[in-house]
Amino acid sequence: MTELMGKLALVTGGSRGIGAAVAIALASRGADVAITYNSSPEDAAGVVKQIEVAGRRGFAIEADAADAGAVTAAVARAYEVLGGLDVLVNNAGVGAVGMIGDVTVEELDRVLAVNVRGLYVAAQAAAGLLADGGRMIHIGSCIADRNTGPGMSLYAMSKAAVVGMNKGLARDLGARGITSNVVQPGPIDTSMNPADGPFAATQRSYLALDRFGTVEDVAAAVLYLAGPGGSYVTGTELSVDGGHAA
Repeated sequence: MTELMGKLALVTGGSRGIGAAVAIALASRGADVAITYNSSPEDAAGVVKQIEVAGRRGFAIEADAADAGAVTAAVARAYEVLGGLDVLVNNAGVGAVGMIGDVTVEELDRVLAVNVRGLYVAAQAAAGLLADGGRMIHIGSCIADRNTGPGMSLYAMSKAAVVGMNKGLARDLGARGITSNVVQPGPIDTSMNPADGPFAATQRSYLALDRFGTVEDVAAAVLYLAGPGGSYVTGTELSVDGGHAA
């Protein structure tokens, strides 16, 4: 349980949901962890407290993922306070549902700014700071592989872009032993998409496993890619989707 002892990690969007679970899981395996948050300082403080309970250093940085300058500054701040950087978990993102004729340009810009530009800028800022042999892990979505209903064109586009970016990063960073991979969750039980919500039964009907996943399921995949076992995995997508793409 100490395979990440002494590693230094940054999790964007780490104040709740999948990001919080990932940050806490990394700390439980020995990593010091910085997180970014946008609108929930109390939640961020709670995650930092859990990191510290695990015996590791933790701190939170306010940064809107849609603000490229704030993202770049957050990565630099994490590097400064941690004293280095071994793992970037690019998790910050927003959802989007709307038929193609109803999506406004403002909605389009916001989703792409957070889900695509925000991840790219974080990766760009981290690329020059990550230690050789470091890890980039991006949180995508099963929607990049398979759309099961209408209204998901914008969200699907943004998550498919993450897959393309990831493959390029694997090539850009491979000579330094830095891996880059995407974890693609399926329906995960969070406050934004609860397992007992109004659309849950429909979502379960598309799965091979008749249940939602947990944030811990996603965190386990991140731990694998961040740990020794993931050292020869790069440029790929790891689906944690209950068989959504089966």
